[in-house]
Amino acid sequence: MTKSSHAIRATRAAKAPDAETVLSFDDNKLLAELFGEHDRNLALIEKRLGVTMSSRGNRVVLHGPPEQIRVAKAVLADLHGRLKRGLEVGNGEIEAAIRMNRDAAPSETSGSGLEVATAKRRVSPRSPRQGEYINKIRTHELIFGVGPAGTGKTYLAVASAASMLLAGQVDRIILSRPAVEAGERLGFLPGDISEKIDPYLRPLYDALYDMMPGDQVLKRLQEGQIEVAPLAFMRGRTLANSFVILDEAQNTTPMQMKMFLTRMGENSRMVVNGDPSQVDLPLGQKSGLVDALDTLRDIEEIGFVRFTGEDVVRHHLVTRVVEAYDRNDRRLDLRAPGRTAG
Repeated sequence: MTKSSHAIRATRAAKAPDAETVLSFDDNKLLAELFGEHDRNLALIEKRLGVTMSSRGNRVVLHGPPEQIRVAKAVLADLHGRLKRGLEVGNGEIEAAIRMNRDAAPSETSGSGLEVATAKRRVSPRSPRQGEYINKIRTHELIFGVGPAGTGKTYLAVASAASMLLAGQVDRIILSRPAVEAGERLGFLPGDISEKIDPYLRPLYDALYDMMPGDQVLKRLQEGQIEVAPLAFMRGRTLANSFVILDEAQNTTPMQMKMFLTRMGENSRMVVNGDPSQVDLPLGQKSGLVDALDTLRDIEEIGFVRFTGEDVVRHHLVTRVVEAYDRNDRRLDLRAPGRTAG
């Protein structure tokens, strides 16, 4: 949804008189979890959407602008559906349901059908773009996920990889990233090769352990079903029957990116993630991610998903931090020599 459509919807909602509606639920056993202790879940929805809600038995009375009422009803229905499927509902899930239903058009689905099942949890999209990302991972062999930190690019890719491995759709998972931002120079670090590279690969390990029991991760690592390695280790290989993820791709050179992309073999899936605004390469060195996005943009079989600050799913202050930095970057661009505000 564009900013202009958001503005039009917000304007219409502001002009419309307040409405009241009653929402009933057929499973009273789940209502305590849905409403939260002392109705704190309802209070959070009220705060985020500018509506008022009161619970009466198995019913919730909603009062506020019609558009916000529509969103609140959809949020409650989604959360109730999660509970019926045996999933948890906390602040994160509430924020996600609000984001999904507020940013989606009334005719769009909430994304509940895009849940990713892993050994330890079911992972649901928390924004419409996350839903698009999961869907493109399912339907494309090569996917680029581009955007700021906190948008779930790595987490959702690892979840999708774990799900496909457990379902027997691929034989192994390969997780990679540039070990050192601008050239993978590991020699100056203390310890053996494993100790040198592990700190750079830790986010990938963390995501894996969130998807599978620790003993399964260790066993699959030992058996080669899961491999976590720096980008330099990919050279000369052909990766067939694999789910391959390249993280922090903005810190590859164009030559490294080409090398990585040409590793793809039969029945493989590749996900390339990165944030073009966080390039750590030497000044004047073009990012391989930026180069690939430009070079490959016309290939229809490749999936591209561009996340923004609106998709940040960490603490809500992270979203505001990202937006503040984006505004500041735009101001600096306007002040740069040779640029004008017009």
